[in-house]
This record gives sequence, C-alpha cells and structure tokens, in this order.
Amino acid sequence: MNILSPFYRALSSVCTRQFGRRIRLSECGMCGAASDRKVQPGFGLLFDIDGVLVRGRTPIPAAKKAFQKLVNAQGQFVVPVVFVTNAGNVLRQTKADQLSHILGVSISQDQVMMSHSPLKMFKKYHEKCVLVSGQGPVLDIAKNLGFMKVVSIDMLREAFPLLDMVDHNRRPKLPSSPIVNLPKIEAVILFGEPIRWETNLQLITDILLTNGNLSSVHQNQKFPHLPLLACNMDLMWMAEAQSPRFGHGTFLVCLENIYKKITGKELKYEALMGKPSELTYHYAEYLIRQQAAQRGWRTPITSLYAIGDNLMTDIYGANMYNRYLEERTARKSSKAVAKVAAGNRSSATLPQEDDVDSAWESELAPPSATSCKSILVCTGVYNPHTEVPPDANQAIKETVFHGHRDFRFDPALVEPGHIVQDVDAAVELVFQQEKFLIQ
Repeated sequence: MNILSPFYRALSSVCTRQFGRRIRLSECGMCGAASDRKVQPGFGLLFDIDGVLVRGRTPIPAAKKAFQKLVNAQGQFVVPVVFVTNAGNVLRQTKADQLSHILGVSISQDQVMMSHSPLKMFKKYHEKCVLVSGQGPVLDIAKNLGFMKVVSIDMLREAFPLLDMVDHNRRPKLPSSPIVNLPKIEAVILFGEPIRWETNLQLITDILLTNGNLSSVHQNQKFPHLPLLACNMDLMWMAEAQSPRFGHGTFLVCLENIYKKITGKELKYEALMGKPSELTYHYAEYLIRQQAAQRGWRTPITSLYAIGDNLMTDIYGANMYNRYLEERTARKSSKAVAKVAAGNRSSATLPQEDDVDSAWESELAPPSATSCKSILVCTGVYNPHTEVPPDANQAIKETVFHGHRDFRFDPALVEPGHIVQDVDAAVELVFQQEKFLIQ
C-alpha cells in the first residue's frame, strides 16, 4: 500500500477538483469502484434462447459463465435483461423456471417474452371464439393471454371425426355426425408447429374455407377469410442435431401454399409476431423499460443489444427495429426544427403525419431506446464456415432468404453489427462498448 500511496493521493486530488470536495474513492466513477447502488445502466440486453443459451435441452457451456457476469452478489441483475424466444409451446413462468435452472440465476416470468406474448395487446379478439394450433398447453396459454373462448385442434377433431382422414389408422370405423356442438370459430391463432401437421393443416384450411363453420361446405370464393394471427416465423431452429430442424415457419409455408393452391388467393395474416417482427421488439423494449423502472434505475435505457444465432430472425429483426428507432429519432428531430422555424404559427400548419409513430405506442408508450445493435453468435443456426465466403458482399446478395413470405429481403438487415464466438463473448463485448464495470 505504501508504494501505491502517492497514486491514491494524486487520484484523490483529482477527485477533489472534479467534485469540489474530498470524497471516498468508492464514490467516484473515475476510480472504478462505484457501488452497485451508484451504477445505473443505460442499456438493456435481449437474449435469444435456442442456439444461444441452449441446444434442445442441453445448456451451452458459455451461457452460465455469461450470466455470472450479469448478476451481483445478491443475485440481482445489474442490467435489464429480457429473453426473447420464438418458442410458443409453454407458459412464460414455465420457461422462466427452466432458464433459472439452466443458468443458475433467478429469472422471473416478466423477463421472458414468448413469441405469443404480444397477443395480450390484441384485446379485440379476447372475447371472440378462437381456434388455437400448436403443441403443449395451448388452452392454458391462450387463456393466460386473455382469450376467453378457446377451441383446440383436438377439440375440433373430436367434434368432427370425419375431417381428419390422412392417417388411415385414425379414421373412424363407422360413419358419424358431429358429436359436440362447438361455437362458430371467429379467428385462428397459430402458436407454433404442431405434432400432427396433416391434421392441423387440414382442419385450419377447413375453418378458413367454411368461414368458421365446419358443418358447411367449402366456399373457395369467400374472401377475405377469417382473421389469422401467427406467432413464430422461424423456418428452422437449432436443437441437439448437427443441422437445424424445421420450425413453425416451415409449417406456415405449407399452410400458405395449400391455401393458395386451393383458392388461387394469398393467405393473409392479421398479424405476424415473434422475431423478426417489429411488434416483438416494441414489446421487448417495453419489458426492458418496465424492468428498469422496477429496479429504480432512472437513467433512460437508450441502447438495446440483441444477441442471437439466426441471421434471418435475430439479426434481421434487431436491425429492422434499429432502423425504425433511427428513423423515429430523425423524424422527431425534424419536427423539433420545424416547430422552431414555425415560431408562433398555428400548429395546424405543421405536418401531422408523424403525430403517431406506431400504432403500438399508444399501448406501450414511446420507446426510450434510440438504437438496437445486433450481435451474432456461432453456437446455433449460424455457421461461420459455410456462410462467410471470401467475398462477403457477394455472399449476402446470393443468400437464400429464409425469412417469412411477407418480409422483404434487404441485404443490409442480415448484416450483424458484431460476430462473436458465444454468448459469453457477446456479454464481454457489450460491457466494453458501454464501458460498463461491475463492482
């Protein structure tokens, strides 16, 4: 300590000049020893799960190491963290419990965003009779989101046993008429990939072509069809296998093409959610703000970092949301300049088109974030050995677009801000970028 004493005296002198009083070194951010109470992050982290933290049910080794850096001695997160997954086959609390076990830290359901989480905002459908497709506790998931009248594919098949005919072993032995009087379906919600694709594809198509009444015949000319809301557009996802597996996006491709082949018309979605949908990032940013407020952090969360393994969902979505945030900031700056230039003129003379930046801002409040930076890890869908040829520019142009049909391919949106080996390296990178020191 004697050797370092001159250094500490000099540093104390600098701090005195800086703050106008003698202070303890632990109070000074310059000294790198500020207490947790003083550290208030201005950024939040959005983590994908499959291919970033786990592969199937197997934890990725770097995940636990990364999360040890994200909590303090009391087990509290030192930055706001939200897990943004396209999975939709479990309740948020179940996923939070799974993550807590895998990562060795306490995670609440308020930190978990499933692909279907934004459905809470679709209140105009909550009192309608909806058909839900997927696997897992779909009825519980729907009711947890606010839907009051829910019918599953299994309930539909039981009521109309003659409609599911692909599997000969499941066909009814004797002719039968409808067993249960189900109400007319008024909307269809697709949570995720089902187990028996042929059954779901057949019955969803039947519902769309009969306008929700399976007792009637197909009406191919009935258009527009019933409202269709789909969660999770991942064409593929990474489990324990060496190569990616079919995801719900593949199921949607099947449904879209069957519908178009039968009717000659495009299948229309009332809403698409889950990454890369902009709505998903609006909701995730809202959860980040909520978390910061609950912790009493007053510093605005201006930067988001989205960490994922899939160019077509994680990176595309984060970059698209970043573009939205940049354009929103530019519009607000332009409006501010216009107001100054207008002086005392009536506000009626100013452009009004920017008064509402997004239909969801009235529901979620405007974002505090001004950027969303994408970080790609190499532990999941992305393969650095096959997807980065010598000419990266040409490679991106020639990439097969695995995104959803309704999303335009833009080469700039699949360019990650950073590429790192794993999630631990991603957290290290963010801390460096933000000059964030944990004490």
